Amino acid sequence: MGSPKAILATPDGHPFVASLVRAFAAAEIDDVVIVTGRDHNRVIEALDRDAPPIRPRLARNLDPSRGQLSSLWVGMDAAIGPATEGLLVTLVDVPLVAPGTIRRVVEAWRRTRAPIVRPAIGDRHGHPVIFDQAVFEELRTAPLEGGAKVVVRAHAGEILDVPVDDEGSMTDVDTPEDYARLQS
Repeated sequence: MGSPKAILATPDGHPFVASLVRAFAAAEIDDVVIVTGRDHNRVIEALDRDAPPIRPRLARNLDPSRGQLSSLWVGMDAAIGPATEGLLVTLVDVPLVAPGTIRRVVEAWRRTRAPIVRPAIGDRHGHPVIFDQAVFEELRTAPLEGGAKVVVRAHAGEILDVPVDDEGSMTDVDTPEDYARLQS
């Protein structure tokens, strides 16, 4: 991408990471943990420049080459305490999720306590995803090469897909072409 995804600008000019912090704050989620990797300092600088309404906590994955699940583990270590009942997770490359979608996913989880809750448009599913405490240990022991998808597949019949109309929750920026589409 030519730059870490976390500091790429959304169409409104906010770095991806700050746009997500703003969306979570607007959804009344005030405890946000961002997992960084080798670009830790650049992410801090981008957040400092943007000054989102809440200050997220930062946790650094010292070896992100182990894969996405290793970053989830770092985030779990930073975010989960004895009273934690669920973990709301998103990826930095899904920067346009709407606060209303975040609220709907959280409300659905609170109402049902399903092991995994995520937004959906038809048969597509997006972010953020809530993992109930019932699957924390499975996430911690999942194989690195399989990632969190192993846990998601194991609970396929119990997943609660929350119908939304928020394309931002489905918009994943993985390539320069994806980024160009986002900007247009």
